[in-house]
Amino acid sequence: MAKRSSAAPPTPWSKSLTEPKIDKSAYIHSFSNIIGDVQIESNVMIAPGTCIRADQGNPFYIGKSTSIQDGVVINGLETGQVVGDDNKSYSVWIGRNVSITHMTLIHGPAYIGSNSFIGFRSTIFNSRIGEGCIVMMHALIQDVEIPPGKYVSSGSIITTQQQANRLPNVQEADKNFASHVAGANEALRAGYQCADDAECITPIKEELNRTYALSQTDSNNSFNKQEYQEMGLNREVMEQVRDLLAQGFRIGMEHADERRFQTSSWKSCATIQSSRDFEVFSEISACLEEHSGEYVRILGIDTKAKKRVLEAIIQRPSDRPGSDNGSSVSSRSNSYKPSSYSSSSSSSSSVLPAEAVEQVRNLLAQGFRIGTEHADKRRFQTSSWHSCSPIDAKKESEAIAALEECIANHGGEYVRMIGIDPKAKRRVSETIIQRPDGNNNITPTISSYKATTTSSSSRSSSATSTRLSSEVIAQVSQLLAQGCQVSTEYADERRYKINSWQSGGVIQAHRDNEVIAALESVIDEHNGAYVRLIGIDPKAKRRVSETLIQRPAK
Repeated sequence: MAKRSSAAPPTPWSKSLTEPKIDKSAYIHSFSNIIGDVQIESNVMIAPGTCIRADQGNPFYIGKSTSIQDGVVINGLETGQVVGDDNKSYSVWIGRNVSITHMTLIHGPAYIGSNSFIGFRSTIFNSRIGEGCIVMMHALIQDVEIPPGKYVSSGSIITTQQQANRLPNVQEADKNFASHVAGANEALRAGYQCADDAECITPIKEELNRTYALSQTDSNNSFNKQEYQEMGLNREVMEQVRDLLAQGFRIGMEHADERRFQTSSWKSCATIQSSRDFEVFSEISACLEEHSGEYVRILGIDTKAKKRVLEAIIQRPSDRPGSDNGSSVSSRSNSYKPSSYSSSSSSSSSVLPAEAVEQVRNLLAQGFRIGTEHADKRRFQTSSWHSCSPIDAKKESEAIAALEECIANHGGEYVRMIGIDPKAKRRVSETIIQRPDGNNNITPTISSYKATTTSSSSRSSSATSTRLSSEVIAQVSQLLAQGCQVSTEYADERRYKINSWQSGGVIQAHRDNEVIAALESVIDEHNGAYVRLIGIDPKAKRRVSETLIQRPAK
């Protein structure tokens, strides 16, 4: 813990500073500064580079099992207080089980409710964040009160209460992400505390030394790079296997001929008992050789949870013997995350237009699944589509790869992407992403509901627009017919690239012509920006469609 003499220079507020009160079970890194009247409860972690200054504004409270990550700054104004959960006044109150992530700025008066997540480089000032909220990266929240259980997307600027009240609810996928970060922080806290305890760290260091010595021996006796390549394994497969083994998972193998592959009826190869990489590589090579000309996939197995965490195809019948057949590895992942995983990574595609990539990202973020269908011109005319291979991917890059594979397999045909709500067991969107004429501008055909047989046709026919396409007019009509609300969002070129949209507000009108007039008004107001139409189910309090209706002129 830093000393007051270096961290708190003489000021009008430093003459009578109260010493921090820190629970014995909390971990405070020696490279952090904690100044003034700060109460830190049990199992809190304060990471390196943090600065918590309760000198000008005070007191501060940090609840049980909260994590304050590297580079966080917490400060407060001399005036202004919030009411904590104990009904006392504080400059800054942070509840229990909160994750304050890297480089965040919390400036009092500020209240952060329990079980909340504040993303990297976000700023909270003169605001109250309700319990269970998730604030993503680079957000600014000022002078507002965020209701409990709300989600703030990356790059958002929330400075009015009206904006705060319109925020969407936290989804299950958002909770999983926040939980993953919290789990990593808890492991860090335990690791830091162990590192400071000689009795705890000594046996770990001895085990590491033994492992290092053993790995040196293994490297002298194991296969070299050329021998790995001769076994038909490429670097991607090797790294994936090593990553699985490093996380304590076991490796399995399955194979299938063309018929069994179509029916997803795989057979197991011999069980791999070893956890040493070169022995596992040898077993994989043996399975590949034995089942040459078939599909072969590796499995990551969590033996404790008794479930699969990864399925990755590493050989296809079209692969030539002796070729680098792992170069086109396709995988389906459940809970497994590679060690190089980054939540901020974004995917791109040389085949799909940017709107389709964005739509994939939005569908997955809402917990929907992705499907694909294809049709030649005759089947397209009769709306008789064939399904491509099922897409089980939950990661954006894997879903995009599967879409590209369907497009490649059905060149010269129509291909459309399907958004599927697995809970309601229904389609939420259909978007054409390839046409036989080579025009791949995406065309949404339905939103997240089925068109009813009410007077929607007459409704859409009565509404016209010189600015909006007939598809958008039809979509507005269908949304209103289903009792959904229409909203808008806009973004300049920079915000569009990082998917950081600003809300244009919900359109309160319920008649087609009034909504279309409001959409045209938004387009005029944000000329030169991207504008998209949002369909909202007010009962489920979630988005049901997103359609781009304006692009900046190039």
